Amino acid sequence: MTQTELPRLGVDIASDVMCPWCIIGWLKFQKVMAHFEGRLAFRVQWHPFELNPHMPPEGEDAVEHVIRKYGITPEQSRANSGRLAAIAADLGFAFNRSPGFRMRNSFDAHRLLTWAGALEEPDQAAATGVQTALKLALFRAHFTDNRDISDPAVLIDIAASVGLDAARAAAILDGDDYAEMVRMEEAYWADNNVTGVPAFILGGRMLIPGAQDPEAFIRVIENKVLATAA
Repeated sequence: MTQTELPRLGVDIASDVMCPWCIIGWLKFQKVMAHFEGRLAFRVQWHPFELNPHMPPEGEDAVEHVIRKYGITPEQSRANSGRLAAIAADLGFAFNRSPGFRMRNSFDAHRLLTWAGALEEPDQAAATGVQTALKLALFRAHFTDNRDISDPAVLIDIAASVGLDAARAAAILDGDDYAEMVRMEEAYWADNNVTGVPAFILGGRMLIPGAQDPEAFIRVIENKVLATAA
């Protein structure tokens, strides 16, 4: 059976590039797709969610941000960061939080991701395309390389690195293109019970919140997707 003949499952992922659990959730979900190789065709699309929509342009020190937002101690913050780094490392992703690591405003990154998603064909055979490539490049830039992904020059460079048109990316960032679309999508997912990220929506109807282990997805897909398609 060819890829185009396999049962097809759309996977919508609401996430923020500032969210460490979002990259962890994606790395776990890749194991799900590998598990169903040859049995199921996936089509992944990313959607905007801002954990900190009012983050100022200069960002905020990450440790101070977490302490303020969640009411924890510096020691608890360090322990949580170490735990996240260990989980990510086991999945092949590096969290390199330097002393100056900052949370950033992600709205413009979401605008570029929405543009990248619009460039893809709705019926493309591959599970992922340029939008996923851009998303992963943004995760690496922020968490691994400590780059400022609210900086237009950085965003243009990252977009170009995955094959997107740098001049078009610059034009988008210089204006308001895709801004209203991002806001509308954020409102849509909020209205549909997405209150945290990552949030995986399978087949447009099955919401699986958080960075679940692969087994949780596998059970749902076996029982509610493949069983009904048989």
